[in-house]
Order: sequence, then C-alpha cells, then structure tokens
Amino acid sequence: MINCVIIDDEPLAREGIASYVKEVDFLHLTGTCENPVELIKLLDQHQVDLIFLDIQMPKMSGIDFLKITKNPPMVIITTAFPSYALEGFQLNVLDYLLKPITFDRFLKSVNKAKDYHHLLTKPSDYCFIKCGSKYEKIQFDDILYVEGMQNYVNIYTTKGKYVTLLYLKNMEENLDNKSFIRVHKSYVVSINKIEGIEGNEIFIQSYRIPISRNYREQVIQQVVSNKLWDKIKFS
Repeated sequence: MINCVIIDDEPLAREGIASYVKEVDFLHLTGTCENPVELIKLLDQHQVDLIFLDIQMPKMSGIDFLKITKNPPMVIITTAFPSYALEGFQLNVLDYLLKPITFDRFLKSVNKAKDYHHLLTKPSDYCFIKCGSKYEKIQFDDILYVEGMQNYVNIYTTKGKYVTLLYLKNMEENLDNKSFIRVHKSYVVSINKIEGIEGNEIFIQSYRIPISRNYREQVIQQVVSNKLWDKIKFS
C-alpha cells in the first residue's frame, strides 16, 4: 500500500481526489490538509509515501513547501495553473495534474507513483562486508549459513567463507526473514539451501548445523510443514 495525503485549501478539490483514491486498491488515504503547515505536522506523526500537493494556498505555497523540505515523499502536483509545471519538475515532483483532473489521468499518474515506489522499496540482493582491509560483495542468494562468534561472524557461501566484525543479531536483522531463519543462538541459515533435517541437525551441502531446542518447533513449522508430503495430504 502507498500511504498518501491530500493538501489543498479547497474542500471540493480534496473531496474529489479523495474519491479517486478510494477507487485505487494500492492507495491508502492517511489524511487531508488545508495547507503545507498542517502537512508538516502530519509528516511528523505518520508515514507518508505520496503527497497530492496544490500550489496556491494560504500561509505557504506548494512550491515553497518543496523548496524548504529535505527528502520529501513522492509528490504529484494538483493545480489549475500550468505555469508552475517547469518549476515543479525542477523540484523533482513525480507528476503534474491540471485541474479539473479526470480519473483516467489520475490513474495514469498514481500508477507511475506505484512503479517508482516499488523501485524505492525493492530489497537489495547483496551487501558489502569488510574482511580485513578488503570490502567483499556478498550476494544473499549465495549465503548458505551464518555463524556467530561473539563479536564477529563467519559467513559461509557457495563461493567460500568470509569473516567480518559483526554481531549475528545485526546480520540477522538485515536478512530477509522469508529467506533466512535463526536455528540456534549462534546460527542463521538460508531456508532454500537446506537439504535435509535429521534429529537436531540441518544438512547444507557437507555442513551440519545444530538446531537448538528453543528454535526447533519454529524451524519445522516454517521450513518443513508447508512442504511436507505425507499420506494425510494424499488421502
């Protein structure tokens, strides 16, 4: 979902855009404001991904708001004045909608916002770690498992073993929890790389990784249960 807000001093204009927002399944209306001063307060209280911003408003214009705001969310300008288009795009707005705004034009604009938002939020597929004096690029798909050793970790990959000064908790927090799972206080493993489980051990290639009692139920549930073929499922 894209959390959006509408800023316009005209009630009918706010209501019109709000009615369009309700028709789009990936938009969520977080709030409406009469001017950018109200918007500044709202941004402190809520996560906002997209702003529908009018230009000419009391207290502060939409252009002035963009000039003083560092790293604003995505912005789509909504205005009756085409003369501000160039200045708006120089301030990196995503689109420029001229009133009266048709739904077709609105939909084209928010689809553009959706594509851009996807690019911004797409998770990275690699990281860099420091090994001695060298920065090593680690592809997440290459990781077999990670072993915590007090204040450093051993990262075992398809290409070899890397040692870096990190806590296992920090490493775990930056890995996708749908692809990696903690199996022991000292081990995080790649779910897709698991080749088998027997007793309290996980098999990944030639490695055997222990499963602690505290994590075993979660491991079986997340790794095995949904993929288990047995007589019950085929009866």
